[in-house]
Amino acid sequence: MTLANTQHFTRTAELLFMTQSGVSQHIKKLEQQLEISLIERHHHAFGLTEAGQRLLLTASDLVEQLESLPQWISEDPDDRGEVRVMSPGSVGLKLYDALLTLQMDVPDLVIDYRFAPNADIEARVTDKQVDIGLMTQAPIAEGLRFTQLSQEQLLLITPPITQEIDFSTLQCLGFIDHPDGYHHGNLLLSQNFNEFSHMSEFKKRGFSNQINLILEPVKRGLGFTVLPEFAVEQSQGGESFNIHRLPQPVAEPIYCVTRKTAKLPRRISRVMRFIETSLQR
Repeated sequence: MTLANTQHFTRTAELLFMTQSGVSQHIKKLEQQLEISLIERHHHAFGLTEAGQRLLLTASDLVEQLESLPQWISEDPDDRGEVRVMSPGSVGLKLYDALLTLQMDVPDLVIDYRFAPNADIEARVTDKQVDIGLMTQAPIAEGLRFTQLSQEQLLLITPPITQEIDFSTLQCLGFIDHPDGYHHGNLLLSQNFNEFSHMSEFKKRGFSNQINLILEPVKRGLGFTVLPEFAVEQSQGGESFNIHRLPQPVAEPIYCVTRKTAKLPRRISRVMRFIETSLQR
């Protein structure tokens, strides 16, 4: 670039603190590497070949990028960039709308929100496919850090015709399962029914991995289920099922899970703080 601008080997050498032969050697090596002539020599003058002109245009952009590289690398804005979040459906029902509001206030902050059960979330955070995982079980994989942000109460949900609840009634109804169904059921029922030993005691009457559809078979009398309060609050047609708050309440923790790094990018830390505030409202 300097040679093309000065049109003079000696002047180029002076500007770059090189010898004139050193400039010639660099040009020769560049031509050998690219396997094409870059300059045309005419006695004491020279001109750029067509390939040399194309290289000059490309080189100008590259040098400009290199000059701004230190600043670009050191930048760590909290108001732009993508943040990938994954959580179980119940937590997502509470958070997603709030995160959309955040994105409306900070348009260059892109929220990628996905729903998954705990095991998938832990795997995705570990594999660096997700920045923030929200889990209702503490992760066990090495390389992850987690803190408890909040908790959500587990509720027993039965069809509308069911009023009085005992263990035999639940066995007659059967269980409507979901990705965390057995986990939720074991947590809540083991604390409230002496007869309970394991969820396998209940006949499976259905399954859905869509959080907004889990209560549909319950509404139609096909069985009971256990869900976090967030999911029940968002369900339409609350009069179509019964909510039972059992004598021994059980709350499921909500953990924020990230990879162990020296320092999280500021945009991720900002979204984490926002999530914590939203869950505690």
